[in-house]
Amino acid sequence: MLEAGHLDRVFGALADPTRRAILARLAEGEATVNELVAPFGLSQPTISKHLKVLQGAGLVSRGRAAQFRPVRLEAAPLAEAAGWIGNYRGFWEAGLERLEAYVEELKGKESGHGED
Repeated sequence: MLEAGHLDRVFGALADPTRRAILARLAEGEATVNELVAPFGLSQPTISKHLKVLQGAGLVSRGRAAQFRPVRLEAAPLAEAAGWIGNYRGFWEAGLERLEAYVEELKGKESGHGED
């Protein structure tokens, strides 16, 4: 289970579209920093700063392979964040059910109005 501070770091890291795009790329497989620089058109130091935030949130890890330090996705914090969001599923499903009932009620009134 994510502690509150860690959950804040995960959601803070996910708040940035570049970091989300980096995670999407890493979902395809590990990559070096230089491989991550190319598709974003950002400098290596900028990508490194984004990676530092992602690493601080536990969303990526850095390995060692000879002279390379590949970056890989760590999915556990994403699953934990999804679980936290899932706690509210009943709330939004109930809202959708109320909306559906209201739409059906309006349809009934509309079809009943034309029968006068």
